[in-house]
Amino acid sequence: MVWERLRDQRLRDKIVQAEEAASWIEDGMTLGLSGFTRAGDAKVVPVALAEQAKQGRRPLTVNVYTGASLGSGVDTVLAEAGIVGKRLPFQVDSVMRQKINEGELLFVDQHLSHTAELIRAGVMDPIDYAIVEAVAVTEDGMIIPSTSVGNSNVFVEHAKHVIIELNVAQPLALEGIHDIYTPGRQGERAPIPLTSAEQRIGQKGIPVDPEKVKGIVITEQWDSPSTIVEPDEETAVMAGHLIEFLRHEVKKGRLPRNLMPLQSGIGSVANAVFNGFLESEFSGLTVYSEVLQDAVFELIDAGKVTFASGCSITLTAEKMKQVAANFHAYRDKLVLRPQEISNHPEIIRRLGLISINTALEFDIYGNVNSTNVLGTRMMNGIGGSGDFARNARLGIFVTKSVAKGGRISSIVPFVSHVDHTEHDVDIVVTEQGLADLRGLAPRERARLIIENCAHPLYRDQLRDYFREALARGGHTPHVLEKAFSWHTRFAREGTMLDMTTVSSR
Repeated sequence: MVWERLRDQRLRDKIVQAEEAASWIEDGMTLGLSGFTRAGDAKVVPVALAEQAKQGRRPLTVNVYTGASLGSGVDTVLAEAGIVGKRLPFQVDSVMRQKINEGELLFVDQHLSHTAELIRAGVMDPIDYAIVEAVAVTEDGMIIPSTSVGNSNVFVEHAKHVIIELNVAQPLALEGIHDIYTPGRQGERAPIPLTSAEQRIGQKGIPVDPEKVKGIVITEQWDSPSTIVEPDEETAVMAGHLIEFLRHEVKKGRLPRNLMPLQSGIGSVANAVFNGFLESEFSGLTVYSEVLQDAVFELIDAGKVTFASGCSITLTAEKMKQVAANFHAYRDKLVLRPQEISNHPEIIRRLGLISINTALEFDIYGNVNSTNVLGTRMMNGIGGSGDFARNARLGIFVTKSVAKGGRISSIVPFVSHVDHTEHDVDIVVTEQGLADLRGLAPRERARLIIENCAHPLYRDQLRDYFREALARGGHTPHVLEKAFSWHTRFAREGTMLDMTTVSSR
């Protein structure tokens, strides 16, 4: 089985154990790890490295670059071992999150399309080792990635050394679904020649100089399953609001009947809203996204989606088994690309995407916070939402109107951290309703968001704030000394509700 996958004769004497490969990594080095949203990640060498550090064999601190989040407990063990100096551009691990918020390690929150450009420009620390998962290495030394591409092509190109984790558990049928295209340096590159989601413009794998390959580690381990939860009543209602809006756009002639290519961010809410297309009349749909989640494959199975382009395949355990067992049925309907291509502003603008991402909170003027709870505590990172929101034909953000049993309002006077300004947000949706913000001035936006999207618990409170702000005047009226009072009230009292106002009504 191994020789069926490791076809380059020049590399066959480089097979080593994970522990030996990990021993090559020295204090102060920078690692580029494959992986994007718990898929196609380097699984065993980073864990062996953390184990060596915990055993106290040597002092060790490394910088960790990835595509996005890692599975297989890698971020957990790296954080617990205390060996991460700097992490970028995205993570979802609770242990690492705690270390970041306690200041024990540094986190650089980047737009996912930017990391490759910064590496190419030599702005960040150079990569000493690229550690990438593959399903095969071809006769001519081309690495065939597994269930994600992420930044692997850029890591391999720019790293001093490469370690390949050859995963024999990942289906060899994945070979042929990748489209590896790497732009040239800025100022020297040609336009990216991609004009439709179905088009292929690159190679089937990642070229690598065999001299750079320091070692090959044989693994046999599935990806970690996605942690998304099933759609619930509220997300179904949100999907209904969005579907009705899209029907209206089609009726007005602003969208074709098969819409435009769809993008959905990672996460339970965005996936659940995407799932709403199953019960709609829309068909002939295409997907141009980062992560291909359960809903995408369900839409393919239902004949609703004809083609899906992504950066990774991230599935729940049950869906992973079903897709792997029937992968031949999907091969001609899928392509996986590097994240700088899946998230590239040039392509997003050209294809005219409908982009659906999740907000932690948004304010009455349409600014969105998608990263920091109460303004300071990092959750996961901005991911690709900024790449899509700013450049999509329709930048849509979804969230439930309240959290923590109603103690937090997701619609506030002023977001506590701004990831997406009002200029990049077209549509906001909660289970309460939808607000189309296109072409509206700030005062118009505020009224629409309050009346359409806020939870009834907080609607009067928002009206009071806006009324007082209007009395102060300004293009974007605010009561600055009260703009963050909802967040400070929650920190002090455990709720954003102003109980004195509630009791007086």
